[in-house]
Amino acid sequence: MNLQNLSPTASPAQHRGIVLLSARELDKMRQVGKLAAQLLDYLEPLVQPGVSTQELNDKADRWIKSHGAVSATLGYAPANHPPFPGAICTSVNEVICHGIPSPKHILKDGDIINIDVTPILEGYHGDTSRMFLVGNPSATARKLVEVTKEAMMRGIAEVKPGARVGDIGAAIQEYAEANGFSVVRDMVGHGVGRVFHTEPQIPHFGQRGTGVKLRPGMVFTIEPMLNEGTYHLKFLRDRWTVITKDKKLSAQYEHTVAVTEDGFEILTLP
Repeated sequence: MNLQNLSPTASPAQHRGIVLLSARELDKMRQVGKLAAQLLDYLEPLVQPGVSTQELNDKADRWIKSHGAVSATLGYAPANHPPFPGAICTSVNEVICHGIPSPKHILKDGDIINIDVTPILEGYHGDTSRMFLVGNPSATARKLVEVTKEAMMRGIAEVKPGARVGDIGAAIQEYAEANGFSVVRDMVGHGVGRVFHTEPQIPHFGQRGTGVKLRPGMVFTIEPMLNEGTYHLKFLRDRWTVITKDKKLSAQYEHTVAVTEDGFEILTLP
């Protein structure tokens, strides 16, 4: 899940409000990150035409609980938002992020859907999302999904001690725009650990050599949202669902990443 300008909660080992995780805490993040990835693997074969997003949500909720975890999104209510009603986010086609599962939303052939999951295990959050193709989407939809995943990986490849947050965003923006897509500005990646959303914020656009300097022990999400058309967005009346302003397609991928002594570690791999 992705929200901008949420206030961080104070914790030990901070640098400009940024939490640096210990070796023990990183091990906890590996465990919950692997669980989050396994949840997406479990859901993948269930994403089929005729299935409702509520069915996906309910099966995910049961799976999370059966593994001794709880969903961070269910009931989550930051300032100016009502409690989120889903155990997962299901964002279909023009929905950029925070799509609310519904029995009325039936997947159809040609859809693309982002499923965003955040289980909490032993107090730590595993935050990741992935795109799924429903049936046979258009060539444009397939390209958007592929480019979004590669853009995320290019952003992750910039992570190392001494690099800047702006390096991540620049790598993502350069690749996205070279392929004819726009990068959402108003939603960012974020620090994560015992707290769901904390510092640093990770924009998915920007200039190299700018922003917070990366240090070992920092853990954050990189979760670019790329749009087929304009990067401008619109919130629906539920105050959660974010859609493209021009109603064109959007795609998103997300990993939780740790800064190591010599580079990075992706914590949300299966």
